[in-house]
Amino acid sequence: MNLHALRLFTKVAELNSVSKAAQTLMISQPAVTIQIRNLEKELGLTLLEAKGRGISLTQNGTFLYKQAQRLFDLETDIENKVEQLKNTGNEELQIASTHVPSHFLLPKWLAQFKQVYPVTHIHLKTANSQQVIEDLLHYKADLAFIVKEDGHHADINYQFLMNLDYWFIVPHNHHLAGQTVSLAELMQQPFVTREDGSSTKEYLNALCKVHKIPPPKVGLQLDGINESIHAIAAGFGTMLAPSIAASSFILQQQVARVFIKDIDIQRPIYLCTRKNELHHSTSFNNFLHIINESII
Repeated sequence: MNLHALRLFTKVAELNSVSKAAQTLMISQPAVTIQIRNLEKELGLTLLEAKGRGISLTQNGTFLYKQAQRLFDLETDIENKVEQLKNTGNEELQIASTHVPSHFLLPKWLAQFKQVYPVTHIHLKTANSQQVIEDLLHYKADLAFIVKEDGHHADINYQFLMNLDYWFIVPHNHHLAGQTVSLAELMQQPFVTREDGSSTKEYLNALCKVHKIPPPKVGLQLDGINESIHAIAAGFGTMLAPSIAASSFILQQQVARVFIKDIDIQRPIYLCTRKNELHHSTSFNNFLHIINESII
């Protein structure tokens, strides 16, 4: 495949314009058009189609654009890692994680790792599950940690690490504190929910769908676990929270559990890597060894 032509196509797809791509790359518009036509001929696929006065990607073009983004993100990742080795002689480990592993599991594992391998530089990014998977696919992370039941991406390996209990919680003085109620009854309470792209929000909506009841009434939407639990402790609403995050608030009598008839919730934590990577850095393998030793 002609990578130069692929790079031109990617810029056209990014800007949704041949003329803008040509201007950005400082080459002539006919030259860009010829390269893309040659790429279409080489692949035997139509990548662009006319739409009004402009162009749009075909279904095949959209697929190729997404794959090309990953390819050039990998190129950038290689350049960055080589530069890091040239400048410091040390490896760098990029980690992406959803909020629960990032706040309650990774600090311990990272501390253990740094005690043994102090020169390795580590960068941890915390985001929702959708963004974490995107970062992994586009080589912005070497590995990732998520809490998610299904919807697994075909290009990612998922290594199960552990299950976590999840509890419904309310303010300590709430009339449902310590009570056992139906899911439908609890859904009448105002909920503190996470942002779109959060697997916990997706799980809660799916749970309601399975039990054929309306989704919760959203009273507050917050971006983090700790912020959400603090809102409950301050006296507002209810939420579904990981026990590892809520237990200290319960011990301090700031929040309380609400038990749901015939429902106990456990959610899996996975370590995620790219399927197309057969070899990993020494730092990656050392960190994975520490994690596996910790959860045995």
